[in-house]
Amino acid sequence: MRPELVLTSLALFVLAGLCEIGGGYLVWLWLREGRSALLAALGGVVLFAYGVVPTFQPAPFGRVYAAYGGVFVVLGGVLCLAGVAVIMYWPRT
Repeated sequence: MRPELVLTSLALFVLAGLCEIGGGYLVWLWLREGRSALLAALGGVVLFAYGVVPTFQPAPFGRVYAAYGGVFVVLGGVLCLAGVAVIMYWPRT
């Protein structure tokens, strides 16, 4: 496997995660926070992009979606560890 293929694949995983979270958040703002319906429309477009981004992965469908679960678990773990670092080590006054 070529390094540029691996980097492209990893970038697509990150992009898909950002689309999922960002699109969902925009819809949340509309429904729960009473924000503009334009945010809902933009959220719908971003969520649609979330469905399209995986099609650019070089692997077959089943393998890509199985891998997405693992990647999101790892990203969630990284976020948890960042939270622990803030709680434990962020300077306090």
